[in-house]
Amino acid sequence: MSRRGAHDDSYSYATSGPLVGLRVLEFAGIGPAPFACTLLSDLGADVVRIDRTGPKGDSTEVLSRGRRSVTLDLKDPDDRSVAIALAQRADVLVEGFRPGVMERLGLGPADLHQHNERLVYCRMTGWGQSGPLARAAGHDLNYIALSGALHAIGPAEGRPTPPLNLVGDFGGGALYLAFGALAAVYEAQRSGKGQVVDVAMSDGAISLMGLFQWLRQVGRWKDERGQNFLDGGAPYYSTYQCADGKYIAIAAIEPEFYRILREKAGLSAAIFAERDKPEAWESIRDELASIVLMKTRDEWCELLEGTDACFAPVLALSEVSTHPHNESRGSMVNAFGIEQPAPQPQFSRTPGAIQRPPPRGDQPRNVILQEWLSQES
Repeated sequence: MSRRGAHDDSYSYATSGPLVGLRVLEFAGIGPAPFACTLLSDLGADVVRIDRTGPKGDSTEVLSRGRRSVTLDLKDPDDRSVAIALAQRADVLVEGFRPGVMERLGLGPADLHQHNERLVYCRMTGWGQSGPLARAAGHDLNYIALSGALHAIGPAEGRPTPPLNLVGDFGGGALYLAFGALAAVYEAQRSGKGQVVDVAMSDGAISLMGLFQWLRQVGRWKDERGQNFLDGGAPYYSTYQCADGKYIAIAAIEPEFYRILREKAGLSAAIFAERDKPEAWESIRDELASIVLMKTRDEWCELLEGTDACFAPVLALSEVSTHPHNESRGSMVNAFGIEQPAPQPQFSRTPGAIQRPPPRGDQPRNVILQEWLSQES
């Protein structure tokens, strides 16, 4: 499938990607579990979502793209038997309930492994299946608070800044779920046995912070915000406001890239040679800020973009799809009337594709059951 530009709404849906043939049974949830299933669907997996009875979600929600759905009352014995039948033919099951909920429904790992020994049973929670906080409610901000990530992000003299819900829900949760699911499927192909994949957003966020834990322990990272080379403390790794009120990002960490930045941007003052002295960072930042303010963002782009000065304009969400680099790679597409990210990553031989729009209501369960049950396990 060829990717179309973001403003072309004639997206061609297809089943394509390296995961064609993988069957994923998703129990409807919010946040990281749906995103992980979207990633798997984008790469070709056949995802069937079990929705609870009641109002359905927005039919344009990007995190619901690419799957079919059936509505089941999991407390009803007949509907529960339908869920078990689907699980019998699934390679992966994804659920995001609090610990113990699926067991009470008779759909826990021990229950379903009796019907499908190869099933990879993925459990997505904030705190994990064990530990003192396992049954407590929480959200992304709580999980990354326990990881050290939240403390490390924000201005030196201000509060920790929530990094949207990228670090916990999507980075520490969804990506680890997708990674863990595929690792367990790979192992099951050799052993013939599935297993439980216990994905905790708090654990994933801690994993993401591994580099910074090491830097701290070897004396290259301070606990104080805004004092380090990757947290905005260093003037050569920061954002600056332009004459038009827009911003640019400069990340010239390596000396050779910093030299190019100085040459291209005309940073000739002696203070710019003191970049390796933290005590000079504030003065360098002030001087650089005053220089950046002399030009608009477009003027800085014309001067620096595409060079080794490690430069980029800070784009608003509304600008992402029209940036020439993003357009050239087809990074954004228009499907079901919504501008959204294209399937990633990009494959040379088996490209991913959005398979279908989000479910627009209960789909005939008999059709889905017939398709799944007629396939070889």
